[in-house]
Parts: sequence; C-alpha cells; structure tokens
Amino acid sequence: MMREVRIMSEAPLQTESLKTRVAVLAGDIKLSHTVFAMPWAILATFLAASPRLPALGQIGLIVACMVIARTGAMAANRLLDARLDSLNPRTARRAIPSGKLSSRFVALTIAACGFALIVTTSGFGIFYNNWIPLIASVPVYAFICAYPLMKRYTRWCHYYLGMALALAPVCAWAAIAGTLSIEPLLMFVAVLLWTAGFDIIYACQDFETDRATGVYSVPARMGIPRALWMARCSHLACVGALVALGMVSIPLHVIYFVGVGIASLLLFYEHTLVRADDLSKVNLAFFTLNGIIALTLGTLGIVDILL
Repeated sequence: MMREVRIMSEAPLQTESLKTRVAVLAGDIKLSHTVFAMPWAILATFLAASPRLPALGQIGLIVACMVIARTGAMAANRLLDARLDSLNPRTARRAIPSGKLSSRFVALTIAACGFALIVTTSGFGIFYNNWIPLIASVPVYAFICAYPLMKRYTRWCHYYLGMALALAPVCAWAAIAGTLSIEPLLMFVAVLLWTAGFDIIYACQDFETDRATGVYSVPARMGIPRALWMARCSHLACVGALVALGMVSIPLHVIYFVGVGIASLLLFYEHTLVRADDLSKVNLAFFTLNGIIALTLGTLGIVDILL
C-alpha cells in the first residue's frame, strides 16, 4: 500500500519533468523561428494547387510536417554542436552545454520527430493518393539534420543550410501537385540565397570563436568585410530569383511584386544595420527583419493568388 502511494505521488512529478524538458527544448531550438520557412511552404502550397485551392487537410499536413521536421533538425543541431557550443561564450548557455537537457533526451526527440514525420507524410498517400512525401521523408529528414556537420568541413555550410530551408517550398509543391516545375525550383534558389545571406551575417558574431575552434564559416575563412559582401551578393541574387518567379508564375501579379519590393527594401535595410566594425545589431538583422520578409512575401503572394 505504501509503495502504491509512493508511485502515485511520483507520477505527477515525472509528468511535470517531461513538460519542463519539452518547454526547455522549445525555447532552446527557438520554435517560433519556424516562421522563416513556413510562409514559403504555404505559398508553394497555394501555387501548386492553383487555380483550385488546397484542401484544409493538405494545409494541415504541410504545417505539421514543417513543425516536426524543423524541430528534429534543430534538435540535431543542438546535439551535434554541443561540444562546440560549450566553447563559444554566446552559445555556452544552451540546453545541453548548460546541463538543462541531456544528450539522450535530445537524441530521443530527433528519433521521435523522424517517426512522426513518416507518419504525417503518409497522410498524403492515405488521403490524397500522393506517396511522394512519404518516399522523400527519410532522405529529406537526414539531409536537414546533417547541417551541423558541414561547418566541420567547408566554409560553404551557409549554403547547405540554405538548401535545407529551401526544401520546404519544393516539398510542399510536390505534396500538392505530385510533380515539380520551374516555380518551386525558383523558390528553392530564392530561399537558398536568402537563407545563406542572413546566416553569413549571423556567423560574423562568432568570427573569433570559429577561428579558435577550427569551425568553417565564410567570416572565419574570408574575414568579416568579405563575408558581408558575399551576403549582399547572395541577397541581390535572391531578389532576382523572386522577380523571375513572379514573371513565370501565372497566378502571381501586382500584389506579389509589391511584396518583392518590400522584401528588397528590408534586405537593403538589413545590410545597413551591420558593418564590419559594428555587429551590435546582428540579432535585429537576423531575426526580426527576415521574419518580416518571409511573412510579407508569403502573405502577399497568397493574397495575389486568391484575388
């Protein structure tokens, strides 16, 4: 009887512990930053379905896949980079280096997200007779989870990260249309260059630590001034890809191009905030402005399709 009472009293504590760990993980991987890729995926969903509208179930499955895949990929980032994070004053307080979460818990999260992604993508086959998302789920998941390894081998890791995010609109398009065309490929190029550009800017603040620990990045290998110019060129090419998308895509018209104009101005402003001798506004340039850019383009693009 005493043993039964003890077990019953411990159960709420274990549940609370799990809730706490999940909350810590959500904060550590910045779950809210799913906003960077989500608008692109939803825009691709509406473009692929045009002139019809995507089913609510399809939109729900894509949103679920996005959240699951990003959660697993960011958990992999934290697990694989735990040692490097502990050596960097900016990242030493992350969950694993600080001891708030165990490596085992994060590894289990990665495995759980992989399983959940397989289950979720199978919904496209079961309900919409499109098995491409399920077939692609494992290789895509492996690809996006491998990003942290790239910084050990090549300075071009920023562009690998760009490809990881750029798979969002491509996968969303394939999930709706069952095929690919020029539009998702142009979105892939645009998101790749956009992501690589702002990730290069973000990496500038770790210039000294990356050099000390042997981490590969454009700033660490080429210096901050040249890195900022590479980011500018990447974002200029991104705007070109966005313009090309509007020109080849039948459903996109004036409202979308207004979004491209706003995004271009925000990108220009982003680069005025960061200088080689002043990186104090990197977080504003990285988080706030790029979130606004994604939401603006995604929202105005969808409005253009609907009108």
